[in-house]
Order: sequence, then structure tokens, then C-alpha cells
Amino acid sequence: MQRFTISLDDALAAQFDELIATMGYENRSEAVRDLIRARLSRALLPAAADAPGGTALWCVATVNFVYDHHDRTLAARVLALQHDHHDLVVSSLHTQLGHDDGLEAVVLRGPLDEVHACAQKLLALRGVRHGHAHVVPLAHDAAAHHHPGAHAAHGHHKPLN
Repeated sequence: MQRFTISLDDALAAQFDELIATMGYENRSEAVRDLIRARLSRALLPAAADAPGGTALWCVATVNFVYDHHDRTLAARVLALQHDHHDLVVSSLHTQLGHDDGLEAVVLRGPLDEVHACAQKLLALRGVRHGHAHVVPLAHDAAAHHHPGAHAAHGHHKPLN
């Protein structure tokens, strides 16, 4: 573990301490680590998308949006899009918000460009409101291995930072 010191003016330090207390962090270090991870992820995604050699960066994403679940054509388009991208959709959850609105949470995993395109299609559907995609870049552990009773060798993905 590396240690480093930063200097903040009193007003900024007080605002930061208020933020970390509100967010429930136990200490400044945890909050700073999360800020660094978030900023690195945002910086890595565009750079990785333009990486030479055609190596696709993998990612995992949650796509959350609110929509009127009584709009049967919209509900059908949401389901159809998820079925069209069954190779990316890990799971989805629908939560009733009231009589008319529902929150859909879709987990996607796959190559960054494909996940991004699928997320954008979901969020761009007419009738979708309050949508957001949160993308986390993943590194692939190329060392394939077996688990007892498993049918095939496989590798794993883990967050880049």
C-alpha cells in the first residue's frame, strides 16, 4: 500500500469531511480511493475504446431507467432489446414504483463498444425517463482454469482499478 500526503485549504477540507460523513465513509483514505477509482475508470473508457490492435476492452454496466410500465409497446421494446442482446444481458430487475411507473435495472457484461451501444439503445427508447448507465472497465485474467465439477476451462474478469 502506498501512502501520500495532499494539502487542502481549510474550506475544501471541511467540505470534503462533510461529504465523506454524509456518504458514510469511515475515513478520508477510503473516500479518496473511491474518487481515484471513479476518475481512472472515466479516463480509461474512452482511451480503451480507441486502443489499437482491435483488442476489445471488456466492461460491466448497470443501466437504470424509469418508464411507464402500462405502455405495453415500450415494455415490449425493452424486453425485445434485452432478448436481442442476450449475450450481453446478465440480468434485469423490474421494480414497481407506483401504479404507473417502474424502475428497470439491467446488468450488461461484454466488450465495451457492444455494451455501450446496447445501453444507449435502452436509454434512447421513446418513453424511457431518468436513465443512466454506469460502466466499469474490466481486465481479463487470461489464465484459464477448471473448478471441480465444471464443464469447461474459463477465465475471469475483474475491475481494472
